[in-house]
Amino acid sequence: MDTGLGHFGDRRLAQVGAFVLDRLVTVGQSGIRIRPLGGDRAGEIRITRFLRNPRVTPSEMIATASARTAGLVKGRHVLLPQDTTGLRDDGDQNSLQLHAMIAVDALDGALLGLVHGEFLRRRGGKKAQRKSRPFAEKESRRWLDAVRAAEPLVAAGAACVTAVGDAEKDIYEVFACRPPTVELLVRACQDRVLADGTRLFTCTDGLAELGRVQIELPAAPGRLKRTAELALRTREVTIPRPRRRVPGEAAKLPPHVVLRLVEAREVNAPEGVEPAHWRLLTTHQVATLADARQITGFYRERWTIEQLFRVKKTKGFNIEAVRIADVEPFENLAAATLIAAVQVLQLVRDRDGTAGRPLEDVFDPSDQAALEAVCATLEGKTDRQKNPHAKGSLAYATWVCARLGGWTGYYGKPGPIVVLNGFLRFKAMLHGWRLGRVV
Repeated sequence: MDTGLGHFGDRRLAQVGAFVLDRLVTVGQSGIRIRPLGGDRAGEIRITRFLRNPRVTPSEMIATASARTAGLVKGRHVLLPQDTTGLRDDGDQNSLQLHAMIAVDALDGALLGLVHGEFLRRRGGKKAQRKSRPFAEKESRRWLDAVRAAEPLVAAGAACVTAVGDAEKDIYEVFACRPPTVELLVRACQDRVLADGTRLFTCTDGLAELGRVQIELPAAPGRLKRTAELALRTREVTIPRPRRRVPGEAAKLPPHVVLRLVEAREVNAPEGVEPAHWRLLTTHQVATLADARQITGFYRERWTIEQLFRVKKTKGFNIEAVRIADVEPFENLAAATLIAAVQVLQLVRDRDGTAGRPLEDVFDPSDQAALEAVCATLEGKTDRQKNPHAKGSLAYATWVCARLGGWTGYYGKPGPIVVLNGFLRFKAMLHGWRLGRVV
């Protein structure tokens, strides 16, 4: 399996790409700068030339990572959270955005890898014209492009593929033009008029509850972490085709789409707290409480991509602080950093060993001896101070990285930033380990 950034039609470029990825996860803490990333003057020149080589492109890096992911999906139900994040903004309506989609195992929560990524160069002054442009020329087409990029996972043997998105993905074209082999789960944004004359946001009023479920809501700006009790309801909805100003655009779409609406409304919320309330539109069949609970659980995996962006940006690699002025080299570095951030989050997602992922998902097999040697220096005398996971597992490596990152083994579970810090520290230690074995 290819573990670098890509081939780029040149063996030497492929070697430098592997060098860049290794350096990113060795010295990527506290921001990325080319000089320390290279390690020395020769490394700095290698990376600079690599990023500016016209044959090096984000599309090949992402395609290489996507191919690795496709090799892991056979027989699995795969969830595909997707979202957009900003990387640069000049304050004058010009910005660079990244739209990405990752694969998560629906059963055990393992992060399998990157599926899709696209950079969007935004120019100001277009918002007022958005309704008069064909869908293919709008930035919102990125949501459908990502869904279509999921088709190879079906061909690779995935048992089921479900693309998951937040309210910004609530677009008629996404539902109407999706590949039939890819299921959708989207949080509703628009209070649409349904075919029966009712409105989407009130169509479940009066319906009996299927039942209730308790979930953990993570902390967010203005919200503390808490346990929420959700009442679940569901019904089928038929959404008519919306009007389009562009001649011929509406005729390209089916007259309606039939979906399932799952409403999850918090009951007994703490005083002074806005209750959680999700209206989820899906192509999955939902008839029972178990079905509705499953859909709610699938939607919660959307937060995984927010964690990924957090690792990539200010709290982790800090890609926003990179001072490369030219867009193409910056996009190349941003794509490489995205792939490195996925590796970090793969460690975090299997910190409990639930998914049973192997070490090779992130590390070279030759790294195992170093991991075991470092682990021996970190373990204490009590059971809580010993690595509980099997050698050769990704969870074993995550425990080592978490301890190196400052986690004591007590007081909760290590988060992405702690694991990132430990991962970077281990990579630096690995360099010395290799030198010592050569000498």
